[in-house]
Amino acid sequence: MSRFEHDLETGTAGKAQQPPLKDYIAEVCGLVGAEMERTLPAAWTVPVHLKEAMDYSLQAGGKRLRPLLVIAACEALGGSREAALPVAAAIEMVHTYSLIHDDLPAMDNDDYRRGKLTNHKVFGEATAILAGDALLTHAFYSVVQASRRHGIPAEQVLSIVEDLAEMAGPRGMVGGQVADMEGEQGLTDLKQLQYIHLHKTGDLIVFSLLAGGRIAGADKKQLEALREFGTHIGLAFQVQDDILDLVGDEGKLGKKTGSDIKQQKVTYPYFIGLESSREEVKRLTDAARSAVLEGGFADNTRLLEIAGYLMARDH
Repeated sequence: MSRFEHDLETGTAGKAQQPPLKDYIAEVCGLVGAEMERTLPAAWTVPVHLKEAMDYSLQAGGKRLRPLLVIAACEALGGSREAALPVAAAIEMVHTYSLIHDDLPAMDNDDYRRGKLTNHKVFGEATAILAGDALLTHAFYSVVQASRRHGIPAEQVLSIVEDLAEMAGPRGMVGGQVADMEGEQGLTDLKQLQYIHLHKTGDLIVFSLLAGGRIAGADKKQLEALREFGTHIGLAFQVQDDILDLVGDEGKLGKKTGSDIKQQKVTYPYFIGLESSREEVKRLTDAARSAVLEGGFADNTRLLEIAGYLMARDH
Protein backbone atom coordinates (compact mmCIF):
# COMPACT_ATOMS: atom_id res chain seq x y z
CA MET A 1 0.00 0.00 0.00
CA SER A 2 1.37 3.44 -0.98
CA ARG A 3 1.61 6.31 1.49
CA PHE A 4 -1.27 8.05 -0.27
CA GLU A 5 -3.48 4.96 -0.12
CA HIS A 6 -2.67 4.63 3.58
CA ASP A 7 -3.50 8.30 4.20
CA LEU A 8 -6.74 7.90 2.30
CA GLU A 9 -7.79 4.88 4.33
CA THR A 10 -6.75 6.27 7.70
CA GLY A 11 -7.63 9.94 7.22
CA THR A 12 -11.01 9.54 8.89
CA ALA A 13 -9.78 7.82 12.02
CA GLY A 14 -11.70 9.14 15.03
CA LYS A 15 -14.29 10.83 12.79
CA ALA A 16 -17.84 9.84 11.94
CA GLN A 17 -18.03 7.49 8.96
CA GLN A 18 -18.72 9.42 5.75
CA PRO A 19 -20.86 8.09 2.91
CA PRO A 20 -19.02 6.62 -0.11
CA LEU A 21 -17.64 9.08 -2.64
CA LYS A 22 -20.17 8.05 -5.29
CA ASP A 23 -23.02 8.95 -2.92
CA TYR A 24 -21.35 12.25 -2.07
CA ILE A 25 -20.97 13.07 -5.78
CA ALA A 26 -24.61 12.16 -6.47
CA GLU A 27 -25.78 14.33 -3.57
CA VAL A 28 -23.70 17.34 -4.63
CA CYS A 29 -24.74 16.95 -8.28
CA GLY A 30 -28.39 16.93 -7.23
CA LEU A 31 -27.99 20.10 -5.19
CA VAL A 32 -26.09 21.88 -7.96
CA GLY A 33 -28.72 20.83 -10.50
CA ALA A 34 -31.47 22.26 -8.30
CA GLU A 35 -29.49 25.48 -7.84
CA MET A 36 -29.10 25.87 -11.60
CA GLU A 37 -32.82 25.31 -12.17
CA ARG A 38 -33.65 28.37 -10.08
CA THR A 39 -30.69 30.52 -11.03
CA LEU A 40 -32.76 32.86 -13.26
CA PRO A 41 -35.02 34.91 -10.95
CA ALA A 42 -38.71 34.23 -11.57
CA ALA A 43 -39.40 37.96 -11.93
CA TRP A 44 -37.06 38.28 -14.91
CA THR A 45 -38.46 38.28 -18.45
CA VAL A 46 -36.19 36.03 -20.52
CA PRO A 47 -37.00 34.91 -24.09
CA VAL A 48 -38.31 31.35 -23.90
CA HIS A 49 -36.12 30.06 -26.73
CA LEU A 50 -32.99 31.44 -25.05
CA LYS A 51 -33.86 29.88 -21.70
CA GLU A 52 -34.56 26.54 -23.38
CA ALA A 53 -31.18 26.62 -25.12
CA MET A 54 -29.38 27.50 -21.88
CA ASP A 55 -31.16 24.76 -19.93
CA TYR A 56 -30.63 22.18 -22.69
CA SER A 57 -26.87 22.22 -22.22
CA LEU A 58 -26.79 23.20 -18.55
CA GLN A 59 -28.97 20.23 -17.54
CA ALA A 60 -27.41 17.75 -19.99
CA GLY A 61 -25.58 15.87 -17.27
CA GLY A 62 -21.82 15.45 -17.18
CA LYS A 63 -19.45 14.88 -14.29
CA ARG A 64 -20.10 18.23 -12.58
CA LEU A 65 -16.43 18.09 -11.59
CA ARG A 66 -15.95 21.82 -11.13
CA PRO A 67 -19.00 22.34 -8.87
CA LEU A 68 -17.95 19.24 -6.94
CA LEU A 69 -14.53 20.78 -6.31
CA VAL A 70 -16.08 24.06 -5.13
CA ILE A 71 -18.15 22.20 -2.54
CA ALA A 72 -15.39 19.77 -1.51
CA ALA A 73 -12.82 22.55 -1.02
CA CYS A 74 -15.29 24.62 0.99
CA GLU A 75 -16.20 21.68 3.22
CA ALA A 76 -12.56 20.65 3.66
CA LEU A 77 -12.19 23.94 5.53
CA GLY A 78 -15.44 23.67 7.46
CA GLY A 79 -17.32 26.12 5.23
CA SER A 80 -21.02 26.29 4.36
CA ARG A 81 -22.19 24.08 1.50
CA GLU A 82 -25.27 26.27 1.01
CA ALA A 83 -23.15 29.40 0.62
CA ALA A 84 -20.91 27.62 -1.90
CA LEU A 85 -23.77 26.44 -4.13
CA PRO A 86 -24.27 29.70 -6.10
CA VAL A 87 -20.55 29.68 -6.95
CA ALA A 88 -20.69 25.97 -7.82
CA ALA A 89 -23.56 26.71 -10.20
CA ALA A 90 -21.64 29.65 -11.65
CA ILE A 91 -18.59 27.61 -12.64
CA GLU A 92 -20.81 25.01 -14.28
CA MET A 93 -22.38 27.81 -16.32
CA VAL A 94 -18.95 28.97 -17.47
CA HIS A 95 -17.88 25.42 -18.29
CA THR A 96 -21.13 24.78 -20.18
CA TYR A 97 -20.82 27.99 -22.21
CA SER A 98 -17.31 26.91 -23.23
CA LEU A 99 -18.61 23.52 -24.39
CA ILE A 100 -21.43 25.08 -26.42
CA HIS A 101 -18.95 27.31 -28.19
CA ASP A 102 -16.34 24.54 -28.55
CA ASP A 103 -18.87 22.40 -30.41
CA LEU A 104 -19.69 25.08 -33.01
CA PRO A 105 -18.72 24.53 -36.66
CA ALA A 106 -16.11 27.31 -36.42
CA MET A 107 -14.45 25.48 -33.52
CA ASP A 108 -14.50 21.67 -33.08
CA ASN A 109 -17.61 21.12 -35.25
CA ASP A 110 -19.07 18.35 -33.07
CA ASP A 111 -22.52 16.84 -33.51
CA TYR A 112 -22.80 15.19 -30.09
CA ARG A 113 -21.97 16.15 -26.51
CA ARG A 114 -22.63 13.81 -23.56
CA GLY A 115 -24.54 11.50 -25.87
CA LYS A 116 -26.96 14.22 -27.02
CA LEU A 117 -27.07 16.47 -30.07
CA THR A 118 -24.95 19.56 -29.54
CA ASN A 119 -26.69 22.85 -28.82
CA HIS A 120 -26.30 24.32 -32.29
CA LYS A 121 -27.71 21.15 -33.85
CA VAL A 122 -30.92 21.63 -31.86
CA PHE A 123 -31.31 25.42 -31.64
CA GLY A 124 -29.17 26.72 -34.52
CA GLU A 125 -25.80 28.41 -34.46
CA ALA A 126 -26.98 31.92 -33.60
CA THR A 127 -29.02 30.84 -30.58
CA ALA A 128 -26.24 28.51 -29.41
CA ILE A 129 -23.75 31.39 -29.47
CA LEU A 130 -26.14 33.62 -27.52
CA ALA A 131 -26.98 30.85 -25.03
CA GLY A 132 -23.26 30.53 -24.32
CA ASP A 133 -22.95 34.30 -23.94
CA ALA A 134 -25.90 34.33 -21.53
CA LEU A 135 -24.44 31.54 -19.38
CA LEU A 136 -21.06 33.25 -19.11
CA THR A 137 -22.59 36.59 -18.16
CA HIS A 138 -25.09 35.13 -15.69
CA ALA A 139 -22.33 33.22 -13.90
CA PHE A 140 -21.10 36.47 -12.36
CA TYR A 141 -24.59 37.25 -11.10
CA SER A 142 -24.70 33.81 -9.47
CA VAL A 143 -21.33 34.31 -7.73
CA VAL A 144 -22.59 37.49 -6.10
CA GLN A 145 -25.51 35.58 -4.56
CA ALA A 146 -23.05 33.94 -2.14
CA SER A 147 -22.93 37.35 -0.48
CA ARG A 148 -26.50 38.51 -1.11
CA ARG A 149 -28.22 35.33 0.06
CA HIS A 150 -25.68 33.72 2.39
CA GLY A 151 -23.73 36.59 3.93
CA ILE A 152 -20.25 35.71 2.65
CA PRO A 153 -18.13 38.86 3.14
CA ALA A 154 -18.06 41.09 0.06
CA GLU A 155 -14.24 41.11 0.00
CA GLN A 156 -14.15 37.31 -0.36
CA VAL A 157 -16.77 37.36 -3.11
CA LEU A 158 -14.89 40.14 -4.90
CA SER A 159 -11.80 37.91 -4.95
CA ILE A 160 -13.89 35.09 -6.44
CA VAL A 161 -15.18 37.42 -9.17
CA GLU A 162 -11.62 38.57 -9.90
CA ASP A 163 -10.37 34.96 -10.06
CA LEU A 164 -13.18 33.96 -12.42
CA ALA A 165 -12.56 36.87 -14.77
CA GLU A 166 -8.85 36.01 -14.86
CA MET A 167 -9.11 32.24 -15.19
CA ALA A 168 -11.98 32.14 -17.68
CA GLY A 169 -10.58 34.95 -19.84
CA PRO A 170 -7.61 35.71 -22.10
CA ARG A 171 -4.97 34.66 -19.56
CA GLY A 172 -6.92 31.54 -18.71
CA MET A 173 -9.40 29.30 -20.49
CA VAL A 174 -9.92 31.45 -23.60
CA GLY A 175 -6.17 31.82 -24.07
CA GLY A 176 -5.87 28.05 -23.79
CA GLN A 177 -8.62 27.59 -26.38
CA VAL A 178 -6.83 29.85 -28.85
CA ALA A 179 -3.58 27.97 -28.28
CA ASP A 180 -5.50 24.73 -28.83
CA MET A 181 -6.86 25.95 -32.17
CA GLU A 182 -3.38 26.98 -33.23
CA GLY A 183 -2.15 23.59 -32.06
CA GLU A 184 -4.30 21.90 -34.67
CA GLN A 185 -1.74 23.17 -37.16
CA GLY A 186 0.95 21.11 -35.43
CA LEU A 187 2.71 21.42 -32.07
CA THR A 188 6.39 20.64 -31.84
CA ASP A 189 6.95 21.12 -28.10
CA LEU A 190 5.49 19.37 -25.05
CA LYS A 191 5.55 22.70 -23.18
CA GLN A 192 3.13 24.13 -25.74
CA LEU A 193 0.76 21.24 -25.08
CA GLN A 194 1.09 21.72 -21.31
CA TYR A 195 0.19 25.39 -21.75
CA ILE A 196 -3.02 24.38 -23.54
CA HIS A 197 -3.98 21.83 -20.90
CA LEU A 198 -3.10 24.06 -17.94
CA HIS A 199 -5.22 26.91 -19.25
CA LYS A 200 -7.99 25.45 -21.42
CA THR A 201 -8.90 22.87 -18.78
CA GLY A 202 -6.81 23.44 -15.66
CA ASP A 203 -7.62 27.06 -14.86
CA LEU A 204 -11.33 26.45 -14.22
CA ILE A 205 -10.40 23.53 -11.97
CA VAL A 206 -7.99 25.76 -10.02
CA PHE A 207 -10.68 28.45 -9.84
CA SER A 208 -13.21 25.98 -8.43
CA LEU A 209 -10.91 24.98 -5.59
CA LEU A 210 -9.87 28.55 -4.78
CA ALA A 211 -13.51 29.67 -4.82
CA GLY A 212 -14.53 26.95 -2.38
CA GLY A 213 -11.62 27.91 -0.17
CA ARG A 214 -12.52 31.60 -0.28
CA ILE A 215 -16.15 30.87 0.67
CA ALA A 216 -14.80 29.06 3.75
CA GLY A 217 -12.34 31.84 4.63
CA ALA A 218 -9.14 30.00 3.67
CA ASP A 219 -5.82 31.53 4.69
CA LYS A 220 -2.91 32.13 2.32
CA LYS A 221 -1.28 28.74 2.94
CA GLN A 222 -4.53 26.88 2.36
CA LEU A 223 -5.25 28.80 -0.84
CA GLU A 224 -1.77 27.96 -2.16
CA ALA A 225 -2.32 24.30 -1.33
CA LEU A 226 -5.63 24.39 -3.22
CA ARG A 227 -3.96 26.11 -6.18
CA GLU A 228 -1.20 23.49 -6.28
CA PHE A 229 -3.71 20.65 -5.94
CA GLY A 230 -5.82 22.10 -8.76
CA THR A 231 -2.86 22.66 -11.07
CA HIS A 232 -1.78 19.03 -10.74
CA ILE A 233 -5.20 17.40 -11.03
CA GLY A 234 -6.17 19.77 -13.85
CA LEU A 235 -3.22 18.63 -15.93
CA ALA A 236 -3.78 15.00 -14.92
CA PHE A 237 -7.44 15.31 -15.93
CA GLN A 238 -6.55 16.50 -19.42
CA VAL A 239 -3.79 13.93 -19.93
CA GLN A 240 -6.37 11.29 -18.97
CA ASP A 241 -8.72 12.82 -21.57
CA ASP A 242 -5.96 12.46 -24.18
CA ILE A 243 -5.63 8.79 -23.21
CA LEU A 244 -9.39 8.17 -23.29
CA ASP A 245 -9.65 9.75 -26.73
CA LEU A 246 -7.48 6.87 -27.93
CA VAL A 247 -8.70 3.93 -25.85
CA GLY A 248 -11.95 5.04 -24.17
CA ASP A 249 -15.40 3.51 -24.47
CA GLU A 250 -17.55 5.63 -26.80
CA GLY A 251 -20.70 4.55 -24.96
CA LYS A 252 -19.37 5.90 -21.67
CA LEU A 253 -17.75 8.98 -23.17
CA GLY A 254 -20.91 10.00 -25.02
CA LYS A 255 -18.91 11.00 -28.10
CA LYS A 256 -16.69 9.50 -30.77
CA THR A 257 -13.16 8.49 -29.83
CA GLY A 258 -10.27 9.43 -32.09
CA SER A 259 -11.49 13.02 -32.47
CA ASP A 260 -8.05 14.39 -31.61
CA ILE A 261 -6.48 12.38 -34.42
CA LYS A 262 -9.25 13.38 -36.83
CA GLN A 263 -8.66 17.06 -36.05
CA GLN A 264 -4.87 16.58 -36.21
CA LYS A 265 -4.42 17.61 -32.58
CA VAL A 266 -1.17 16.66 -30.90
CA THR A 267 -1.69 14.97 -27.51
CA TYR A 268 0.34 13.59 -24.61
CA PRO A 269 0.36 10.03 -26.03
CA TYR A 270 1.70 11.46 -29.30
CA PHE A 271 4.66 13.03 -27.51
CA ILE A 272 5.49 10.48 -24.80
CA GLY A 273 3.46 7.36 -25.62
CA LEU A 274 0.43 5.77 -24.01
CA GLU A 275 2.11 4.05 -21.05
CA SER A 276 4.23 7.08 -20.18
CA SER A 277 1.06 9.19 -20.31
CA ARG A 278 -0.57 6.86 -17.80
CA GLU A 279 2.49 7.15 -15.56
CA GLU A 280 2.28 10.94 -15.85
CA VAL A 281 -1.35 10.88 -14.67
CA LYS A 282 -0.25 8.92 -11.59
CA ARG A 283 2.70 11.24 -10.91
CA LEU A 284 0.53 14.34 -11.15
CA THR A 285 -2.15 12.78 -8.94
CA ASP A 286 0.40 11.88 -6.28
CA ALA A 287 1.73 15.46 -6.35
CA ALA A 288 -1.82 16.78 -5.97
CA ARG A 289 -2.42 14.55 -2.95
CA SER A 290 0.83 15.74 -1.37
CA ALA A 291 -0.35 19.34 -1.64
CA VAL A 292 -3.60 18.48 0.13
CA LEU A 293 -1.92 16.44 2.86
CA GLU A 294 0.34 19.37 3.69
CA GLY A 295 -2.31 22.08 3.27
CA GLY A 296 -3.67 22.28 6.82
CA PHE A 297 -7.30 21.37 6.08
CA ALA A 298 -9.86 20.43 8.71
CA ASP A 299 -10.82 17.33 6.69
CA ASN A 300 -8.95 16.49 3.48
CA THR A 301 -10.72 13.16 2.88
CA ARG A 302 -12.99 14.17 0.00
CA LEU A 303 -10.25 16.00 -1.89
CA LEU A 304 -8.00 12.94 -1.66
CA GLU A 305 -10.82 10.69 -2.79
CA ILE A 306 -11.64 12.93 -5.75
CA ALA A 307 -8.00 12.87 -6.87
CA GLY A 308 -8.05 9.07 -6.90
CA TYR A 309 -11.43 8.99 -8.63
CA LEU A 310 -10.20 11.24 -11.44
CA MET A 311 -7.07 9.17 -11.99
CA ALA A 312 -9.12 5.98 -12.36
CA ARG A 313 -11.99 7.40 -14.46
CA ASP A 314 -12.92 5.80 -17.78
CA HIS A 315 -15.09 8.58 -19.21
